[in-house]
Amino acid sequence: MRYKLLGHSGLRVSEVCLGAMGFGAEWGTVSEDASRSIFDAYVAAGGNFIDTANFYADGTSEEYVGRFIAHDRDRFVLATKCTMTMRPDDPNAGGTHRKNLMRSVDASLQRLGTDYIDLLWVHAWDEFTPIEEVMRALDDVVRSGKALYVGVSNMPAWLVARANTLAELRGWTPFVGLEIAYSLLDRTAERELLPMARALDLGVTTFFSLAWGKLSGKYSGVTGGTDQMPEGGEDMTARDHTIAREVVAVAQELGCAPAQVALSWVRQQPGVVIPLVATRTVEHLQQDLGCLAVELGQEHRRRLDEVSKIELGYPHDFWAGAVRDVMYGEMYSAIDDHHVRIATV
Repeated sequence: MRYKLLGHSGLRVSEVCLGAMGFGAEWGTVSEDASRSIFDAYVAAGGNFIDTANFYADGTSEEYVGRFIAHDRDRFVLATKCTMTMRPDDPNAGGTHRKNLMRSVDASLQRLGTDYIDLLWVHAWDEFTPIEEVMRALDDVVRSGKALYVGVSNMPAWLVARANTLAELRGWTPFVGLEIAYSLLDRTAERELLPMARALDLGVTTFFSLAWGKLSGKYSGVTGGTDQMPEGGEDMTARDHTIAREVVAVAQELGCAPAQVALSWVRQQPGVVIPLVATRTVEHLQQDLGCLAVELGQEHRRRLDEVSKIELGYPHDFWAGAVRDVMYGEMYSAIDDHHVRIATV
């Protein structure tokens, strides 16, 4: 396991993050004993970056994580989230307005059994709360010592950029991390979110990187040794199957598991991109962590990029076509560029 700096910060986080969304029997997922075994296996592999949220398993996930890290709290980079409601019948119990944000942080600290959170994520865009209020409240949380860094998830790129610009101009705490859905089956983050993250130097953690198991090989008969589709694969499109088959083909050529190929493709994207792994068994975790030993070569990456590519749409494709030629004439390829790329062309 190696470690990365989380965006524009000095915080060192492991190159794979452990997701604790499944920790807690309330959602019919992983018991405390099984969760601890998964946690212990991750730590034994060198992992230090744990991701949970206030409402996962109705708060039980935070309780489990708090107990697991209590023996050596300062060793771990603890990330949790605010925003999602814990009381659906209370209009102020959800969102990122100051009242809920402050109360949510205090409640998380109590469940986690700690006096600080390393990384506090804004879990989702709250359309009712001005972004100025959000960033000012987050700055207060950091200044109070209850959180050390802040990040954001499930928010439009334009709003994240506006938030960090406000923070920079007003001397508030900016976002250092971005958590997004990203996989070979869903590359839509490449349109705006990932270019923004590179331009603003945000560390990126990715969830759904195996696309709910669709890239694990089980829907291609690889792991189960059958051509019958297991339960859960019925919603796969023709495009999904084409991509999944290419992942399997690359895995067979490299002698590794399809999941390791899919996670390695995410790991090898430009910038700081850290896949989040969330499993129900130690065996699956160990298989996923095997992606650290898989390095995709140029040809394998080209094949995976090609089979999964998306149209970036306007204005990216428009600029890369006629507009670029009109702007630069014949000189585009003659200009050496050392700047961070804002768009993929």
